[in-house]
Amino acid sequence: MNPFSHLSRRDALQRLGFGFGAMAASDLMANVGGSLDSPLAPRQPHFPAKAKRVIHLFMNGGPSQMDSFDPKPTLEKLDGKELPDSIKKTLQATQRNRVGTIWASPFQFSKHGESGLEISELYPHVAKHADKLCVIRSMQSEIANHSPGLLMMNCGHPVLARPSIGSWVLYGLGTESEDLPGYVVLMPSGMPTAQSRNWTSSFLPGVYQGTHIETNAKGGEMIPHLKRRDIGSGTQRNQMELTKFLNQRHLNARPGDERLDSRIHSMELAFRMQSAATDAFDITREPETIREAYGDTPVGRNLLMARRLAERGVRYIQCYHGAGQPWDNHSGLIPRIKGLARDSDQPIAALLQDLDERGMLEDTLVVWGGEMGRTSTIQKTGQNDPEKWGRDHHVDGFTVWMAGGGVKGGMTYGETDDFALSVASNPVHVHDLHATMLHLLGFDHEKLTYRYSGRDFRLTDVHGSVVKDILA
Repeated sequence: MNPFSHLSRRDALQRLGFGFGAMAASDLMANVGGSLDSPLAPRQPHFPAKAKRVIHLFMNGGPSQMDSFDPKPTLEKLDGKELPDSIKKTLQATQRNRVGTIWASPFQFSKHGESGLEISELYPHVAKHADKLCVIRSMQSEIANHSPGLLMMNCGHPVLARPSIGSWVLYGLGTESEDLPGYVVLMPSGMPTAQSRNWTSSFLPGVYQGTHIETNAKGGEMIPHLKRRDIGSGTQRNQMELTKFLNQRHLNARPGDERLDSRIHSMELAFRMQSAATDAFDITREPETIREAYGDTPVGRNLLMARRLAERGVRYIQCYHGAGQPWDNHSGLIPRIKGLARDSDQPIAALLQDLDERGMLEDTLVVWGGEMGRTSTIQKTGQNDPEKWGRDHHVDGFTVWMAGGGVKGGMTYGETDDFALSVASNPVHVHDLHATMLHLLGFDHEKLTYRYSGRDFRLTDVHGSVVKDILA
């Protein structure tokens, strides 16, 4: 007989808080007869996978490809000349009137590693790992604006609400960690453009939503209210067990309610995170040599946390460079990109080295890039000082690189034209990138679907092809 049958949920919880928990709610749980399988339980993909997890380094704002990983010597010969009308006509209509004078990169490129991969002087530390990188120079997206660009790169659609790639990965694979979210988004502070829509689960159950954490949060609490200070741990555990019992009873009477199921799992995860998250995000537990390698900066700390989360079974970890769109260099590109590269170069190199030394790089897919690239022409904003010049948005040929997780290292794929404004060979649309990432994780992107509103949806919609030439 259920001793709580005459009580409302509120009454039961109130009595528990005033000592009713001494009745050992765990004994009651033994009579429930078990609960539904967790939607976050580890699952097998469609076929053997090369990668088990993803660390996505998001340079939000759009890094300039011809200043970083796509050298264009022809621009040096044409520096200061007007962009030919024949090239302007190939651009999106919104960009044709915003491009003019050609501007060669002010940064030098050199070859690195046995592969001879050409990398800008902005990335001396990353360059040491040239033979690990697969640089895709022929990326294409759809709309040259930040919010739709971010949504396209994260969710596969620039406008409509769609689940993010991290949510799809978590939905397909589950998580190897019972005590941490399976999908974590790290930012020093603030939010990127398009905000939480970048890591939404949309019509997938809410349990697959990304967990956003500000790692430079004020007040010394990275995750606010993570621990309860008003009651002892034993009392709290009793409260949780009784709440779980009542929630499960409520769910059993309403089978198929995914919202309720997600709330139950989120509540239980929050309870377990009190100790697990404290450990995972405490980088002071790392040896000093490791912390020095990453650097004591917001980006460095985030990437070290990303490695610690990856070790603990988190499936998808996304690290944004900062709030808003820091790589959106419409003006002052030279000083700004120097600072941005300086902030990220050493930490990224440390992450690649750290993963490699721990034997994790082979099954961890690392992805670097933004939602777009930049034009190879000057955005002067009325200034004659090159230090104040910038570059405009560009989506018809930009760069993303990948490392580990089953991709070939020390190679480039695709190329842009001499002006770095259109793709000359092997175009890779964002849908193709997503299809390839899912393939490395063991999924046929056409078969990883979710039934919603009478239709089977997938991350790549009705598009996408795996870029087989970059697979190891």
